[in-house]
Amino acid sequence: MPKLFGYLNGIDRLGSLSYHKNMSFTLHDLGEENYEFNANVWNWKATLEVIKSLDIISEGKLRQMAYTATGVKIEVEDAHDIGKKITEAILPKLEPNKRIFADLSITDAPDDMQLHRDDDEQWKNYSTSHDSLKEFAEFCLRSKGFQVF
Repeated sequence: MPKLFGYLNGIDRLGSLSYHKNMSFTLHDLGEENYEFNANVWNWKATLEVIKSLDIISEGKLRQMAYTATGVKIEVEDAHDIGKKITEAILPKLEPNKRIFADLSITDAPDDMQLHRDDDEQWKNYSTSHDSLKEFAEFCLRSKGFQVF
């Protein structure tokens, strides 16, 4: 997998965004108090790589989105662009029975829920399904921007 960012402590050995300590992310809508999107670290890592591939969010914001509780804000226009591009460009490739890995490869193999510990197989731990990505895209399109916690 190619190196995505060159900052210290934010990249794991595989060159991927690294995630430390907390195992979940909550995105809060900036316009509606009780509207939020939740993702576990296993899905969020792949979702964040999809977001990076869309070239909408700055590297600095992407870096902050890789950590819980940063409170980084994504403005409404960017949130809507993310939702639109995922809906138009990514979801048609996935179909309901497929999932996408953090390296953006796509598979129809179901998640075996196995924790891959070998360095050369750790990428298999991070994927998101069509349904999860669709739910995230819908959140983005409906939101007034969001904040990551």
